[in-house]
Amino acid sequence: MQEVLTPSDAGASPRARAARLILSPLFQRVVIGLILLNAVTLGLETSDSVMAAWGGLLHGLDRLLLGLFTAEIALRIYAFRDRFFRDPWGLFDLVVVAIAWIPASGPLAVLRALRVLRVLRLVSAVPSMRLVVEAMLAALPGMGSIVLLMGLIFYVFGVMATKLYGDILPERFGTLGLALYTLFQMMTLESWSEANVRPILAVQPLAWMFFVPFILIATFVVLNLFIGVIVDSIQTLRAQRDSADVAAAQAATDAARSEAHLDSQTLLAEIRALRAEMAALRAER
Repeated sequence: MQEVLTPSDAGASPRARAARLILSPLFQRVVIGLILLNAVTLGLETSDSVMAAWGGLLHGLDRLLLGLFTAEIALRIYAFRDRFFRDPWGLFDLVVVAIAWIPASGPLAVLRALRVLRVLRLVSAVPSMRLVVEAMLAALPGMGSIVLLMGLIFYVFGVMATKLYGDILPERFGTLGLALYTLFQMMTLESWSEANVRPILAVQPLAWMFFVPFILIATFVVLNLFIGVIVDSIQTLRAQRDSADVAAAQAATDAARSEAHLDSQTLLAEIRALRAEMAALRAER
């Protein structure tokens, strides 16, 4: 879960101003625009013709964007200090930008290809995309049981397919490993009929009674369970955030009411004191 960073945590006035700037909608939109521009430039660099004509400009623009991203990360570290390093998304952005600074030559030059990961910063910059990723991570424990169920189904059908069709189509079902891989290919519905089932149907016409139930179970049932777990996780996280927002708004309202009540009590006390002074003046006269 991402830790909420607020300007009140920035401490001194310059830090507070930096935090307000970072959290402002305009700043966030500018960062998103720069990430999208960087994604376009990285894609253009894969074209030989474009690089021959505009290679120097693209490299210069890439270095400029890297400098801007580095300055943005430095500003966030300055504004939020140690809170930045406790935020998983902040660490993700830091690692992605740091990879881009790896020299183009040397033993780590191969990691330069990972600079395209800067495009993934769009995930941390867009709240809705960040919610989906957090929901997927939160759903991992629930997916464990589904993975075990799928593994059990694959093993049972793999053993049966090896015994039933290993002699008919040995290049697909000759061993348990080949059978499991073929069943996985069938689960994706990639050439499952023409390449795998029809050659067996020519020898055993009732083989469809084996393959059709497997496709229905593996593709339309188990995979939908994954989707259901992720959707449920998204709804749970959204409900938790809505509850947190409502609680924060209620706390702010209660604090405002309490402050208004204290102000009214102070005002009443001052009015009573003023009346007592006026009464004392009348008594003296």
